[in-house]
Amino acid sequence: MVRIKRFESQRYVGARDTMIVYDTTDDSQAEDLTARARADGLLGRNLLQSFAPDELAEARNRGFKPVR
Repeated sequence: MVRIKRFESQRYVGARDTMIVYDTTDDSQAEDLTARARADGLLGRNLLQSFAPDELAEARNRGFKPVR
């Protein structure tokens, strides 16, 4: 499983530019997020967000939608 180093222990990580939340325990979603983060420089531009508590409900509460 590929995870972004700074978010290794987080299950749900959101991309602020699209307001999409990724479940990093799903290998395909984790790979998609990692590829986007590298290509678009999301980490360097501070466009990634984790949630506390680390739950999908909290991500939705902050306006993020899950990947379809």
